[in-house]
Formats: sequence, C-alpha cells, structure tokens
Amino acid sequence: MTGTLYGVGLGPGDPELITLKAHRLISKAKVIAYPAAEGIPSFAREIVAQYLPENAIEIAMEMPMRTDRFPAKEVYDRAASSITEQLNNGHDVVVLCEGDPFLYGSFMYLYERLSGNFRCEVVPGVSSVPACAAALGRPLAARNDVLTIIPGPLNNERIQPLIENAEAVAIMKVGRHVNRIKTLLENMGLLEHAGYVERATRPDMKVMPLAHLNSDSAPYFSMILVYRGEEPWTLPQHLSS
Repeated sequence: MTGTLYGVGLGPGDPELITLKAHRLISKAKVIAYPAAEGIPSFAREIVAQYLPENAIEIAMEMPMRTDRFPAKEVYDRAASSITEQLNNGHDVVVLCEGDPFLYGSFMYLYERLSGNFRCEVVPGVSSVPACAAALGRPLAARNDVLTIIPGPLNNERIQPLIENAEAVAIMKVGRHVNRIKTLLENMGLLEHAGYVERATRPDMKVMPLAHLNSDSAPYFSMILVYRGEEPWTLPQHLSS
C-alpha cells in the first residue's frame, strides 16, 4: 500500500492559528516536507516546530529567491521525487504550507505533480487576508461588496482597473513594491482608506495606516487592505494617533 499525501495549511504565522486537524496530522507525522528559502530557516517549519515529532523524516524544499519559474520547477520536481519514494514505501507525507495550500500556496505545485498517482488530502489553513483584517480592526467586505486579491508585483496598469472595479481590495506580497503601490493609491484618492499590516499574528507584527509607513521596502509577508465600498468603515482611531 502507498501512503497518503497531506497538504496542510498553517495559517499566517501564529502557532495557535493552525487547525485541530493540522495539529493532529503534524504531531503524528512520520515524514514532513516544507518549503524553505535558500540558506534561510523554513518559516513553515518554524510555525509548528513545537508540534513536530522528534523522529520524523524531514524533506526541506529549498527555493532559490528568484522571480523566474524554471528554478522553482526544478525544486518541486526534486521534492516530488523524494516524496514519491516515501509514499511508495507506504509512508504518509505531511507537507507544510504557510497560509492556505490552495491560495498562493506552494503545495499546489506538488499536488499537480502527485495527485494523479497517490491519494491526496488538502487541509485548509487560515488565510493571511482575514488575519490582516483582524489585526487592522476593520472588516474586509459586506453584503454585495466585491473583494479582490491582487499580487503586489503586478504593474500599475493591471492593478488600477482591478481596484476601480472592487469595493474591497487586499494587495499581497507588497515587499519592494510598497512605495509604487502607495503612490498609486494616493493618486487614486484612496490613501486614507488604506491600512498596512506586516507579519500578521507574529510577535513582530506591525499595523498602521499606509499613509504612516515611511519605508522604501516591506517584508514579503506584508499586505495593504483598502475599503471603498458603501459601509461607513474607516481605519480605527487608535492607529492614526
């Protein structure tokens, strides 16, 4: 018998925000796989380090910090090969994934390689989008509001019409694009409606109006939330003080 592949969402970073199912699978896992930026400890592993069995086999998927797809393809091909060996030996494999596996999650690339040959189960995780809204203290969307999630690396020509056609906007992966996006929102008259959150739910989390951010770059795990719908929601007063 072959093993089962589990793609387990870990949420935005707080170890207490993993699901009970995720905790059960991780704490009993014989084989654990996780993404890691090259030369940097894995954030996914860090989230659940306290729950990992001491004798678990670990498969680190080291990802070159590059923008093109080819190196990432090689990494997932190698990881799929290592995981296939474990599955064929009858071992279940738990793949850790920050946030949710199917919302910009790395697990989806293993899923497309392995789901045709092995039993796979996806365990949803808490997304960083509602986590950032909770940290900001302002609801995301209501009633018939259209919520649009936008990757920050997109150019302004793509971002602007997406914002114009939505009532609520979450801009993810802000990073080095933060000043460009901030200027765009200011030119659109939306800067006062924009909140900024970095490293949501983590001890070093920062939350503020985007207008108060004075930096040329932001962490990869940062987000801008904009609300321009009909509800009378503004940024909490204490953030502006």
